[in-house]
Amino acid sequence: MSQTTAGVLFIVSLAVALIAVHRPFGDYMYRAITPTRHLRAERLVYRAVGVNPDGEQSWGVYARSVLAFSAVSILFLYLFQRLQHHLWLSLGFDPVPPGQAWNTAVSFVTNTNWQSYSGESTMGHLVQMAGLAVQNFASAAVGIAVVVALVRGFARSRTDRLGNFWVDLIRICGRILLPIAVVGTIVFIAAGMVQNLSAGTDLTTLAGGAQHVTGGPVASQEIIKELGTNGGGFYNANSAHPFENPTNWTNWLEVFLLLVIPFSLPRTFGRMVGDKRQGLAIASIMTIIALGSIITINALQLHHGGTVPSAVGAATEGTETRFGVPQSATFAAATTLTSTGAVDSFHDSYTALGGGVAMLNMMLGEVAPGGVGSGLYGMLVLAVITVFVAGLMVGRTPEYLGKKIGAREIKFASLYLLTTPALVLIGTAVAMGSPTARSSMANPGAHGLSEVLYAFTSASNNNGSAFAGISVNTGFYNTALGLCMLFGRFLPIIFVLGLAGSLARQQPVPESSGTLRTHQPLFVGMVVAVTVVVVALTYLPALALGPLAEGIR
Repeated sequence: MSQTTAGVLFIVSLAVALIAVHRPFGDYMYRAITPTRHLRAERLVYRAVGVNPDGEQSWGVYARSVLAFSAVSILFLYLFQRLQHHLWLSLGFDPVPPGQAWNTAVSFVTNTNWQSYSGESTMGHLVQMAGLAVQNFASAAVGIAVVVALVRGFARSRTDRLGNFWVDLIRICGRILLPIAVVGTIVFIAAGMVQNLSAGTDLTTLAGGAQHVTGGPVASQEIIKELGTNGGGFYNANSAHPFENPTNWTNWLEVFLLLVIPFSLPRTFGRMVGDKRQGLAIASIMTIIALGSIITINALQLHHGGTVPSAVGAATEGTETRFGVPQSATFAAATTLTSTGAVDSFHDSYTALGGGVAMLNMMLGEVAPGGVGSGLYGMLVLAVITVFVAGLMVGRTPEYLGKKIGAREIKFASLYLLTTPALVLIGTAVAMGSPTARSSMANPGAHGLSEVLYAFTSASNNNGSAFAGISVNTGFYNTALGLCMLFGRFLPIIFVLGLAGSLARQQPVPESSGTLRTHQPLFVGMVVAVTVVVVALTYLPALALGPLAEGIR
């Protein structure tokens, strides 16, 4: 079977599986999130933390709850790393240095999972299990909770209440993420992933050298790493490591897992607003952008020019030989279209234009389908921008789902869109202008700029994948990228919740003959166009100096 045929089968089977689960899984998440009845176990948790589960919150209180929970999580994870040498299962590792501990704590709490360390030689098992893996659940649940609050803003009227963050957090963890993770861990163990508390085994390699292979609770971390679009690997090689990804079918399953919640959430959205057609329209927008990206990056990696790629039929450098180019390219597209950051190949070794597509996926705001929760709320913000633009074109007050999009709403949406590009471009400019930061670069010219641009794009969009080629475990990069992750996560969340609160207070506007039908193909095409044009105008100069310049020379 040719690589092209294998790639087509891989993509088609993924698409069929995602279509098959879109409706039932989306409906399940709707039932898990919206009931008024609390489970007995949930009530015990509410009582333990002092939360009134029947008391709803305004958008400001909801936002403060998100920030307070995340701040405590960062502090806890930071201290956990700094004190790991005193903890059980530390494997004799030293405490993580302060700068790196700060960067890692922010990374995992913001659902970025950027790693400037090698997990198997830096983190003990307890920190991996009770620190990093726990935040994989919590940060994913925060993203879903925020989009649920936004959807309530569309669905409700004449109220300032958006639900209860603590109830949403516990339900999402207990009813959605944890059950799937338990079953998925068993499946991964059966597939050959490691799940133990071993300090490791000393082996002799085929070349006669010595190698220490660390064991650990890998399968249980791998499942939530993908399901929660986290991406932080137990091992430095991430999903290219056979202990994390042993077979071709686990590779397929990992791509499916990182896409399944983001692609099913539009169905949940449609159910919550009482119009399933709206959810289908959003899912269609995500699908169009995603398929365009996947096909493009596969074509660039399979048919790139050059003596060696032409001889072997593809650009294979940095690709895991067990999976081949099509699976690796599809994984790269999926992981950058979402906020996952997991990798099964080396993105820095991709062709200039192939790597540029992976970078562009993140620059789009990771909305196709995006991270769990964050992808959908990013897409809904773009939908708001689109109806505003359409309203200006025809001279009507823009409306979306029965809510007027006025000055207050468009300010929140605009601030959301401007935050990430500002972080990416300012961060890259500061790094390129700093002698200290430039000293970390191993590559000059256009590719060196691409590596720095990719790093700030990944951090600011809470992705976590990397081009490598720069030493990021430095004072400058640990601090700068940590700040980008922090602001890139929580400023957009505040703007989204502010938008939700503004929408919830409105009285619904009845549909008229002049109302833009937001469930029809015209609207789908308009949102796709707005998404691409907004990104092109913002990032094109930087892309022209980096991957485009490298690709056309």
